[in-house]
Amino acid sequence: MPKVRHYADLAATLAGLMWLVVYWSISLSAQLGNLEPTLAALLLLGTTVLVTFVHRPTRVLLRRYHVRKRRTEMWMHILALPLFIAFLFGVTFELIFTPLSGVQKLLLFNVVATAGWLVFIVTMLVKLGTHQVKQRRKA
Repeated sequence: MPKVRHYADLAATLAGLMWLVVYWSISLSAQLGNLEPTLAALLLLGTTVLVTFVHRPTRVLLRRYHVRKRRTEMWMHILALPLFIAFLFGVTFELIFTPLSGVQKLLLFNVVATAGWLVFIVTMLVKLGTHQVKQRRKA
């Protein structure tokens, strides 16, 4: 059971990192006016997804309940909450100061999503630590 939990944490962390790379590449592409960073990130994402679906041990591993549960938690940390928080910050900033451009709004989302991913990693480390302490107390 502990190996499954470690694999689930690793898979969710890497998936979150992969999506953050895509988010930041879109922001960089918008800033530069060039699509190459986004295309490179999407190629990396596509390659990872293809390997995940073709490589049988990885496919079997990612179907397990713990991995799906961790990936759902990761999506909450890097997509759902950051969209809501960035929207609130953006609206508040626009009401108080000045309107934001699309690139600035995307940058705000990227910063909040990265912070959410870091919170997800800290949460996983805390869960791992408490689980190990519980196992040592049982033994």
